[in-house]
Amino acid sequence: MMTTRWLRSVFPAVLILAAALTLAGCGGGGGGEEGSGGGGGGGEQITVASDIAFPPFEFTKNGRTVGFDIDLMREIGKRAGFTPEFKNVTFDGIIPGLGNNLYDASISAMTITEEREQSVDFSDPYFNADQSLLVQSESPIKSVDDIGDGTVGVQLGTTGELKAKELKKEGKIKGEIRTFDTTTDAFSALENGQIQAVINDFPVSAYRAKTGGESLEVVQTIPTGEQYGVSFPEDSDLVDPVNKALEEIKKDGTYAKLYEKWFGQKPEEIP
Repeated sequence: MMTTRWLRSVFPAVLILAAALTLAGCGGGGGGEEGSGGGGGGGEQITVASDIAFPPFEFTKNGRTVGFDIDLMREIGKRAGFTPEFKNVTFDGIIPGLGNNLYDASISAMTITEEREQSVDFSDPYFNADQSLLVQSESPIKSVDDIGDGTVGVQLGTTGELKAKELKKEGKIKGEIRTFDTTTDAFSALENGQIQAVINDFPVSAYRAKTGGESLEVVQTIPTGEQYGVSFPEDSDLVDPVNKALEEIKKDGTYAKLYEKWFGQKPEEIP
């Protein structure tokens, strides 16, 4: 998704630029430009960074960028007077890219944390999330207490990685913590038996378990009280109009409709 995504190293500006140029020429989870796919808000076009490998928040379907975050950002754009152009960026490159003004904003199931707020600005929260433990359906692991020497997969730079490291310090994880560039890679490694569990944002893991042919199962929700926010370069002029649009979307029922579309139920609580 503190999701389900999140501390990062500080890179020299020249390396960030080089990495961004590399990402611009790649596809898949590594980067590349994704068109807005219609449904923009007109007016100014802005570049929105997103790790488009995190269903149901952002992913590619039939060559088009879709997901809860994508629909939400397009709706925000309609009300705030801009059209989002989505740029596919690996998650741990988003905040450094925002810090170097490579992107105007980011929506990528990113948890608001104090550490991140030292580098970027956030909108008001738009999603409540926790972490979770995902395993193979026939696994003997039923909670973090059962992990033992098993290898745990996490996405690099996420709050799932942070939670796994915390559990390792507590002695509940005695084996290796293996990082992956995308959650898709982590899920595949779990399905193939290369790792024994994945710690990741609950809604994303639950979606994979539901749509992945019943080979995987969420066996534990790990409460963390996380909330996602849209992120921006510091002192961005977009923060206020985005917050105003978010408030309207939450109040007029649009948020609940988008939530039900992607998660199959009404939200228990709107942030």
